[in-house]
Amino acid sequence: MRNKPIIIAGAGIGGLSAACLLAARGEDVVLIERQAAPGGKMRHIPINGAMIDGGPTVFTMRFIFDAIFAEAGTTLEAELGLKPLSVLARHSWGRGAELDLFADPKQSADAIAQFAGADEGKNFLSFHAESRRVFNALKKPFIESQRPNPLSLATSSGLSGMLELMRINPFETLWSAVSRHFKDPRLRQLYGRYATYCGSSPFEAVATLMLIAHVEQDGVWSVEGGMHAVARAFERVFLKLGGTIRYHLAVSEIELNRGSVAAIITSEGERIECSDLIINADVNAVASGLFGQSVKRAVRPVPLQSRSLSAITWAAHLKTEGFPLEHHNVFFSGDYKKEFDELAKGYPSDPTVYICAADRIDHRNGPERLLILVNSPANGDYAPQAHEKIELAMRLKLAQCGLNIEWDETRVVTTPPSGFAGLFPATGGAIYGRASHGWLASFQRAAAKTKIPGLYLAGGSAHPGPGVPMAAMSGRLAADALMAQRVSTRQFHRGAITGGISTR
Repeated sequence: MRNKPIIIAGAGIGGLSAACLLAARGEDVVLIERQAAPGGKMRHIPINGAMIDGGPTVFTMRFIFDAIFAEAGTTLEAELGLKPLSVLARHSWGRGAELDLFADPKQSADAIAQFAGADEGKNFLSFHAESRRVFNALKKPFIESQRPNPLSLATSSGLSGMLELMRINPFETLWSAVSRHFKDPRLRQLYGRYATYCGSSPFEAVATLMLIAHVEQDGVWSVEGGMHAVARAFERVFLKLGGTIRYHLAVSEIELNRGSVAAIITSEGERIECSDLIINADVNAVASGLFGQSVKRAVRPVPLQSRSLSAITWAAHLKTEGFPLEHHNVFFSGDYKKEFDELAKGYPSDPTVYICAADRIDHRNGPERLLILVNSPANGDYAPQAHEKIELAMRLKLAQCGLNIEWDETRVVTTPPSGFAGLFPATGGAIYGRASHGWLASFQRAAAKTKIPGLYLAGGSAHPGPGVPMAAMSGRLAADALMAQRVSTRQFHRGAITGGISTR
C-alpha cells in the first residue's frame, strides 16, 4: 500500500489543508480538482481585468493556518500578505444610522454606547465575554475533536469542563441569546446575523454560534490578492513538498476491494489505484451517488429541509459614491423576522445586503472590486427564479442607506443558487452544508472518518462545519484520522512491517 498514493478529490481549502499536512508527513499525495484552479468556493471571477473574490471574503482564526504552515515547514507571513483590519465591519440601517465595530473591544463598546446608549455599550462587554467563554469551552472538545457527540463533549474536559459547557446554553437559540444581552433591535439584528455565517436563521440556530463574535473580535485580516490567494498559497506549499495536482479532472467512481477503497475512475476513464481517499466535496454529493454507488452508504444524505441557505451574489467592478464603504459592510433589512420567514420560500422583499469592498484599504477614484451578497433558499436544483426582482430590491436597499453604484451589467457577474448548484453538485446551491438548526445539528455533520475503510471526508459540510478556518480544520482532522488508522493497522499487522523510517 505504501507504493500507492493517497488521493484527495477536491482542491477546496479542506482538501488543500489535508494535502499539505500529509505531504509534510512524507506521504505521496495526488490532488485531483475538476476546476482549472484551487480554492473551491474561494474562487476568482475576472471582470474587466480585475480579479474579484466570488466566495468567502473574511479571514479569521489565523492560528489554524499558522499551525498548518508551520508543520509544512514555512510560515503564514512568508506565503501570504496579511493586514489586520482596525474596522471589523460597517453596519447601516439607513441614512444616519451607521455603526462600526472595531478590533479594539473598548472602541466597539464606546461606538455602541454612542449609537444605542451607555447601557448597550456595557451589554456589549458582557456579550463579548460570553462569546469568548463559549469559544474556549468548545475549541478543544468540539472544533478540534474527531467525532464529538453530546456525551463526549460533556465528559472530555472533566467536571470543570462539564460545568463550563452547561453555562453556554446549548439549547437556546442565537436570537434568544443576543436578546438576553441587547435591548436595541438593531444590535440583536447585528449579532443575530452571525447565524448566516453557517447559512442558518438566527431564530432557529444554536446560541453557541455567538462564538463567531469572539472569532472576529480576535482578529480579521485582509489578504493581499484576495481570499483566492490563500488557496494559491496552499497550492504553492503543497507543490514544494512534492505533491501532485491534476486540474480539469474529476473522480466519477470509487472502486472498493473487500470493502476498502482501492482505486478511483476519473472523468477521463483513467483508473488510479490508491491507498486512501479523501473526498473534499459536499457530503450530499457522496450520498447522492455522484462518486459511484459503492460509497453512497458512507454518509447519510442531507434532507431537503435541512439544507443551509444559498445566496445570490454579484461580483462587480464598478464606481460607487455616497456611503463610505469599509472592507466589510452590512446593510440591514427593516424587519429581520419577516426576512427569514420569506427566506423559507424565496427571496426576501427587503433583503439584508453584504458588500465586500476589497479595494477600500487604499482605494482611489475609479471602479472598485465588489462582492455583493443576499441570502437565498437553496432551491437551485428545483425552482429557478427570475433574479431581476431581488436585484432591484438589493439596489433599493443600498440607495436607502446612501450608497449609489454606477450599475453596468457588462461589469457584473451574477451567481444565483442554480449557479452554486452547478458548481457544487447535489447541494441545490446550499453553500454551508447542513443548517445549524437545533442543538443536535452540529453533531449530525459527517465525521472525517467514514464507515468505509480508506475513505475520509473534508470540507465545510463535514465536521466541524462551514467557513474557511473550519474547512481547513476539517482537512487536518481528515489527515490525522488517516494517519492514525495507518498506525493502528501497522500495529495490528506487526509481522508485515519492516523496521526503519520511510522517507521520500
